[in-house]
This record gives sequence, structure tokens and C-alpha cells, in this order.
Amino acid sequence: MIQYALKCSNGHTFDSWFQSAAAYDKLANAGMVTCAVCGDACAEKAIMTPRVRPARKADARTTVPLPAADTINVATPPAGVEKVLAELRRKVEENSDYVGKDFAAEARKIYLGDAPERAIYGEAKPEDAKALIDDGVPVAPLPFIPNRKTN
Repeated sequence: MIQYALKCSNGHTFDSWFQSAAAYDKLANAGMVTCAVCGDACAEKAIMTPRVRPARKADARTTVPLPAADTINVATPPAGVEKVLAELRRKVEENSDYVGKDFAAEARKIYLGDAPERAIYGEAKPEDAKALIDDGVPVAPLPFIPNRKTN
């Protein structure tokens, strides 16, 4: 797994994990790497600082000071994110077919030409999603959990 810092053409920055550098390139070339804030498909790698492990003889007591607990509020997303996510959800639900837990099987059928081509969304187990990506099926995770449709 590799983590990349990404930046969209609108200036938003975000991080994402990929199976490998080749997997990132494959998804980026297919337009499947999108901004987590605005949905822009023109996301590119941003400048990153490398993670370097300290030398074995480095002082183990060296620590990086953290901000005071009262200044961090992870429960409150940045302004506008909820609105963007709600709009993304609305567009996905309006323009795609919900296939539920059959997502992986249906995506593979569409990719192989065994089912009509159309936009779909649903749920997949992590190993099924990885298998789709490994086989070149263009899929991407959604930043929300679909409402389960019953009946």
C-alpha cells in the first residue's frame, strides 16, 4: 500500500491510499481519482514529505509536540464539505442504479459485457473491491454509505 498526497485543480488537498504506484497510475488515467472535497476528476499527486525512520541510535525520548486537545475538533468537518457530499450523494443516486451487495458481481458483468453498460453503486467487501481493481474494472469508493433500499 502507498499513500499519496493529492491536489485537485480547484486547490483542495487530500490523502488517499493505493495498492501500488501502478494502481494509482491506472486509476488516475481512467479518471477514477477524484477530489474528496469537490469531486473534481483532475486530481494529481502533490508534493509530499517522505517518511523517514530515525536511526537506531536516535534518542527514543524525542517527541513531536502535539496541538492542545482543545484546539482539535475532528468531529466538525471544514465548512462546505457536508454540502458537497450531500450534492455528490444526490447526483450518484439520481444517475446510477443501486445494486446493493451485488455490486462486485454486477460491476464485473458490465466490464465483461455480460450486462448493459450503466452507472451503478452499492456495497462490496474489501477483498472483492481489490479483485475488481486488480482485474482492471474501473471502480472507486464513495465518501458516503448508500442508504439501504428495501422492498
